[in-house]
Amino acid sequence: MDAFFASIEERDKPRLKGLPIVVGSDPKDGNGRGVVSTANYAARKYGIHSAQPIGIAWSLSEKAAKNGNPKAIFIEPDIKKYSKESKNIISYIKTKAKKVEQASIDEAYIECEKENQSWEKAENFAKEIKKYIKEKNKLTCSIGIGPNKLIAKMASSFKKPDGLTIITDEDVKNFLDPKSVGDIPGIGPKTESVLKRMKIETIRDLKNISREKLIEKFGKWGAGMFERSRGIDTREVEEDREIKSIGEQETFEKDTLDSVILIEKLKEICSRVQKRVEKNGLLFKTVTIIVRFENFETKTRSHTVKTKTNSLRDLEGESLQMFLPFLDSRENPNRKKIRLLGVRVEKLIHR
Repeated sequence: MDAFFASIEERDKPRLKGLPIVVGSDPKDGNGRGVVSTANYAARKYGIHSAQPIGIAWSLSEKAAKNGNPKAIFIEPDIKKYSKESKNIISYIKTKAKKVEQASIDEAYIECEKENQSWEKAENFAKEIKKYIKEKNKLTCSIGIGPNKLIAKMASSFKKPDGLTIITDEDVKNFLDPKSVGDIPGIGPKTESVLKRMKIETIRDLKNISREKLIEKFGKWGAGMFERSRGIDTREVEEDREIKSIGEQETFEKDTLDSVILIEKLKEICSRVQKRVEKNGLLFKTVTIIVRFENFETKTRSHTVKTKTNSLRDLEGESLQMFLPFLDSRENPNRKKIRLLGVRVEKLIHR
């Protein structure tokens, strides 16, 4: 989907049409603590993007306004409304496709019938989906068609918004080679920065590096980069996608090192995570905590328990044991205040 949350808000509030829209936490005149969930394409022209600190988004909006542009409209997310829209779209696609894997609230992989299939049939199917979404939901989406999940995903981003891109087996090399290494899904800003220091800027450059050297530098992910740079992706489209982790996190209104506040908040987060684990009928074995300091430095700590559990007491106990050192010199010798706390459980097993 194209700028999904923001597009829904623009559709439902005609007065906002054409204006830059940012869906996220309250910016509080630049002092807000959360992040951007989605920015529409008008807001992206200001440099605003998903996962950006909301305070930076507000500053970019103010800067644009000084140059005579309209200020961005900041809207707090209505996840219930967005989820309902997503469910409608996915339900429709499931009536038409062989297999559908919902990757997130606004993204899905669709597998077409392999027998008697052609690129033309796939294109017609994509056009049918786009037409339905535009007429029924009054929204646009971008679709990529390719020989595997990697290529289809990259193709879907090629002509946003409202795009349709087909990359056949024969097109893969020419499609990938000139792209930036950062265009490969899974290569984030940090990895891209390391690659560029190695004089690797394009996917063509990446293909010139041996598998062994990439594994030596990046571990297991090096082998993944080697394959992806060549358009290789053997992952299947999975209809019932297994939940691999459940997590919650919270950014504080004010950075703090107050142990009472932090421990109470950690327990609240654990409670939210445990309820989701219970709701999904799962047990967990690994607990991870996330601690972000006032300077945005982020630390994670994990521990795997011997016996699978879904107990709130176990979750709190493991989380507190890993977190308490951040309140003293063991993990926080400079007594930096804490900006964000998070808890995640992994190695999930159905009861």
